[in-house]
Order: sequence, then C-alpha cells, then structure tokens
Amino acid sequence: MIPVFQTQKSLTCTTRCQILMIECACTGVRFFAILSMQRSGSGWVETLLNSHPNISSNGEIFSVKDRRSNITAITKTLDKLYNLDWYSSAAKNECTAAVGLKWMLNQGLMKHHQEIVEYFNRRGVSAIFLLRRNLLRRYVSILANAHDSAMKQLNGTHKAHVHSKHEAEILAQYKPTIDKKTLITELKRSDKLASDALVNFKNTRHVVLYYEDVVRNRTMLMDVLDFLRVPKRKLSSRHVKIHTKRLCDHIDNWADVNNFLKGTRFESFLNGSRR
Repeated sequence: MIPVFQTQKSLTCTTRCQILMIECACTGVRFFAILSMQRSGSGWVETLLNSHPNISSNGEIFSVKDRRSNITAITKTLDKLYNLDWYSSAAKNECTAAVGLKWMLNQGLMKHHQEIVEYFNRRGVSAIFLLRRNLLRRYVSILANAHDSAMKQLNGTHKAHVHSKHEAEILAQYKPTIDKKTLITELKRSDKLASDALVNFKNTRHVVLYYEDVVRNRTMLMDVLDFLRVPKRKLSSRHVKIHTKRLCDHIDNWADVNNFLKGTRFESFLNGSRR
C-alpha cells in the first residue's frame, strides 16, 4: 500500500499505473449510450466527453446496418463493446471509468426498444439523451449535410463536421430550399420520434440534455460527468459550428417557410435560438 504522504511526483510510472488499475477495479466501469438524432450535436458532445481521460465513447457503432439487423445482432454488438477489458486498457494511459457509444434513434433503437431497455437495465447501461429543441434548425442542418454529401464542397471531400472557421463558412453558404408540402410532416415525425424515445426509455437510468441548452451553458456537461460518476474536468472539442446566423439567413425560401409555419404548433421555431 502506498503511504498517504508519498507525493505524486515521487511515484514511479509503474506504481501510478498500478494505483489506477486498483482504483478502476474497485470502482467498476460504468456503461452508457448517447441516444440522439442526426444533426443534433451528438458528434460535438461525444468529442467533448472523449476529451475526459476516464471516458471512452466509441462513435456511431450502429451506423453499420448488419449490426442492427435484428435484436440478436444488436445485443452481440453491445456485448462486444461492454465486455472489453477496460481495467487493463492503456488506450488513454488512464483507467477507463465510463465506456459507451453514440446511438441514433432510427438505428434499430426504437424498433427493438423493449429488448434494449431490458438489456440496459440488466447490464447497468445509463442513457444520455441529447435532443434538439428547434427541429427546423435541425432540418436545415440535415438538408445542408445531404447537399454536401452529394457535392463534396471541401476539396472534393464530404465532411459532416468541420474543425475550422473557414470550412464552416464554406458549408454555411449553401441555403436549402425547403419543400413546404413535406415540412410539417417532417417536423411532426421528428417530434414524435423524440417523444416516443423518452417514453420508451423512461424506466432506464437516464438524463436528458438539449443541444441548445448545452451550447448556451457548457457547464451543463459537468452534470453529465456527475451522472457518469467521473471526476469533473474541463472538456474540449475541435468541432466548429456551421450554421451560426439567424435562421432566415440559412433558408433560401425563408419568406414562404415563415408564412407557412405561422399559426402552426411549430411557429416558435421561426424565432427560436440562433443555436
């Protein structure tokens, strides 16, 4: 046992690693899943969490269709992730206290929600919901991302996320024309998907975040660190936001959209947060 008066500087690298492994073994690894929707800030939040030395989130694992083809494939994929030997992992030269993934609601999560809730509760998986309040801004981001996927505006390369202001400005130049005929249907579909997810997973250990709230107050992520039971630390990300202007500056047929949504349940999106 290391004497309590021995300073950190006097510890050898081997001894520090041994202490970390003992701490990990005693504490246990927490499992989590970031449950979100495309273009809702999950990539940004995941990079912030991954900047913590004790957190390892492994991306959008279920973007591969074979991994979500049925509940057997889903549980097999989850087991492969959560059964790794995180105690002895040296990936971050620190013990991994929380390990998880990013999972979109339309990637088999809702289709098999009953079995997944049972799995989460059995394995002790905590859910971090990251949703977006302004679904119109999310829809603009979806259309713009689809456009770049086809046009590859950054030197012939498609980038869903950028790390420089220059790249963000290039992508933000595209202003989609929104089809009014399908807009209400799309907004209703997105709203129902998020609402259903909260109901379906209400019996799991979970926390709910909204992208706009985190943008305005990043210290909200300290609550997530508490939720994951890891030490509070400053988090960082290289992600640069693409659509930073008023919503009317990002939609080509803004006047039509503005008039169309007035008087509907989605009117508040028109004057919503810039974020």
